[in-house]
Amino acid sequence: MRARMGLLLAKQQVLLRAIVLKDKPAELLTASPKGTVPILMVNAAQTDSNLLIEESLEIMLWALAQNDPNNLLYSEDPNALPAMLALNHTSDTTFRDWLKKYKCAARYHDECEVEYRKHCETFINDLEQRLTRHTYLMGDTLSFADYAILPFIRQFAKVDRKWYLQAPYPKLQLWLNNHLQSPLFSKTMAKYPLWLENREDCLFGAK
Repeated sequence: MRARMGLLLAKQQVLLRAIVLKDKPAELLTASPKGTVPILMVNAAQTDSNLLIEESLEIMLWALAQNDPNNLLYSEDPNALPAMLALNHTSDTTFRDWLKKYKCAARYHDECEVEYRKHCETFINDLEQRLTRHTYLMGDTLSFADYAILPFIRQFAKVDRKWYLQAPYPKLQLWLNNHLQSPLFSKTMAKYPLWLENREDCLFGAK
């Protein structure tokens, strides 16, 4: 999801090969032995040498380094990107770890579900306070951080939908809903034929 959003936001066109991880193509394992997705392969015609990017966040950063038409990196402020990366680091580590426990507890009706959710709320409350001060996470315009963190907030909201809708986070709820209703989200979540079924690449993104 993050990789696709980054490519769309940067208007980078790629050939997409959709797969399911339980049926990994040999070509994927040859290119990236760790066998995870997403990966982005940039051939030497576009760079000085072949480039393999194996993490969604790195794909977003690479794409926006090529083209950032909406100034999501806040290029005029040298402190902005480090601040975004620091916020995203908390999202990808501490918050994500508690989120995994919260999701698992909810699935198996573990009595620790509420405890794990409260740990998640430390980060959620920080985001709510940010959105109280300005429209988006880093300021009054969208940033790289808004999109990088979005997938995990979406997951959090789905764990216990009834609780989430009455939780004291109205700014975050509005922020998330606006993202989910956007054309970008619809394009990001579009389904594509599985590559192993027909071996045909799909064109993704726009110049």
